[in-house]
Amino acid sequence: MHGIHTIDTGFGRPRFDAAYLVVERGRGAFIDSGTSHALPRFLDAITAADLAPREIDWVILTHVHLDHAGGAGELMRHLPKAMLAVHPRGARHMIDPSALIAGASAVYGEDRVRSDYGDIVPVPKDRVIEADDGFVVDLAGRALLCLDTPGHAKHHIAIHDERANAFFTGDIFGLSYREFDTDAGAFIVPTTSPVQFDPDEAHASIERMMRYEPQAMYLTHFDRVTDVKRLADDLHAQIDAMVAIARQHADTPDREDRIAAAFAEFYVERARRHGVTMAPDAIVKLLKVDIRLNAQGILVWLDRARKPPNH
Repeated sequence: MHGIHTIDTGFGRPRFDAAYLVVERGRGAFIDSGTSHALPRFLDAITAADLAPREIDWVILTHVHLDHAGGAGELMRHLPKAMLAVHPRGARHMIDPSALIAGASAVYGEDRVRSDYGDIVPVPKDRVIEADDGFVVDLAGRALLCLDTPGHAKHHIAIHDERANAFFTGDIFGLSYREFDTDAGAFIVPTTSPVQFDPDEAHASIERMMRYEPQAMYLTHFDRVTDVKRLADDLHAQIDAMVAIARQHADTPDREDRIAAAFAEFYVERARRHGVTMAPDAIVKLLKVDIRLNAQGILVWLDRARKPPNH
């Protein structure tokens, strides 16, 4: 639809992590790169779209978390004409990814980082363009507008596709796994993962995108969703509820576990009201990683918010 092709990057599990190929008049742009393990899927997508690698003009990153951007350097090696567009705060990490690698290794260990993300290689500086707020990528006359959309990360952009009247949202418009689709439509959950989640910024970014009255959102996790107004309202309500849960348990010794358990109960209740018929344990299993990351991220924000000014 509208020349937009979904690529399942294969990260984690099927229908978990998406990137996109936008095709216009024989030219192409990738939105996000997945990990380097996904390279064959990107090359296959080029072939399936009747393009050649030299006809890809852009790789646009929504943000530089490794499931979205870890494979950018390897992908760029195979796209001789492409430029990389990325938030100004993320550009240096694409030119020199050592800090990204070190940060992920500190959390997960070097072996897991290599196993999960593969080789994370630099992008030449002269091929990196900083996509400031309002930067427009011109894809064969098709305008792809980059908007600064913090809330999930400070280095996050959402890309408005004028032709499709849709956004490529990265993580700022939440997670919507297809297993939770019902007759009521898509089910959505905010992502408050570490370390830069901010609820006020998230609310503002969602509202900013909604002012464009988009017909669809293309999520990294996972794929195209419509009924955008309902989903935006759901995200606003859940962000507020999750903040309230975090505050309730902020001073308990095992606060992360308590918040994670409360989040699980909260998501299960919402899923059941949405018409999801799978067992509660199955719902929690699909959301297990996100539940833990959301609990960790909201605690990082809460601790930061509670620090005295100028601390």
